[in-house]
Amino acid sequence: MTTLKPILTAIAEGETLTQAQAESAMHVMLSGEADPAQIAGLLMGLRSRGETLDELVGFTKVMREYAIPVETDLDPIDLCGTGGDHSGTFNISTAASFVAAGAGVPVAKHGNKGVSSSSGSADVLSALGVRADLDAEGVSRCLEEAGIAFLFAPQFHPALRHVGPVRRSLGVRTFFNILGPLCNPARVKRQLIGAFSDPVARQMAQILMRLGSEHVVVVYAHDGLDELSTTSPTTIYQTGSHAFDGGLLEQEVVPEKFGLARVSAAALQGGTPDENAEIVRGVLSGQAGPQADVVLLNAAYALLASGEYDDLDACLEAARESVASGGALAKLDALVAVSTELSEAA
Repeated sequence: MTTLKPILTAIAEGETLTQAQAESAMHVMLSGEADPAQIAGLLMGLRSRGETLDELVGFTKVMREYAIPVETDLDPIDLCGTGGDHSGTFNISTAASFVAAGAGVPVAKHGNKGVSSSSGSADVLSALGVRADLDAEGVSRCLEEAGIAFLFAPQFHPALRHVGPVRRSLGVRTFFNILGPLCNPARVKRQLIGAFSDPVARQMAQILMRLGSEHVVVVYAHDGLDELSTTSPTTIYQTGSHAFDGGLLEQEVVPEKFGLARVSAAALQGGTPDENAEIVRGVLSGQAGPQADVVLLNAAYALLASGEYDDLDACLEAARESVASGGALAKLDALVAVSTELSEAA
């Protein structure tokens, strides 16, 4: 198929797509063969109707195929979010990534520059001194030598250039907004993912179940954060060994359950990349307070997804020890050193 016309006709007539049809449509879009007007029609048609699970599984499967792969013998985890929550918080999952790595779990963090915020993960990492645009070989080296690496999404998903202009022109959310966290080029099987809405969180967990993930925790905070929050309850969708009968476990957690104080949204606010870098380095250096609490909470659930710890209490203790021992900060320093060396040698 080299045109989206049959797919558009089916959508216009109220039909849902099979997974195979969704895969075919995605191949047309990512190969550069699709007409921009047809891409726009597909995106808006599905946005208006709402995508089915089969459709999203098909789109995700093909986007993974077009990604530049990162080869590693490790079993890394990823901590990332959909973004788009317009919360203005500091980079919580980025800080939590170093805490998880400091607890001995390799981390392949997939991310981008800020879109709905001034400081995406790539922005704050650059401000911290990390070279955030390494290629696949460089990322593999960082994983091996530092135990943590950053995968800059545009570097690994070049095929998205074929849909980028249409997405920017439309200026609204489409299914592409949720595909990024589902398509880590290191092919991770264990993840902590934050979503911008409750239905999207459930959907993402179901997609990853279908695609063979081993343990995934997808979260949506009731205050709108795409992170586990200490300002409100958080709904969690969990797959893997902690779910019932291999299904999807839904829970609601509050910060008080972990002995953490509930705080106002203002306590988690960030700013520019440089300001957020200062916050992240402070948390990793052991500065206590609301910012550290929310990072530890997210790191604990990431460690749970890793399968290295038996329960949440052990995960939270490991996260605290990662910071107290200097392990988390050492992982940041190691990533700065290794990524800089690789970038300068390129």
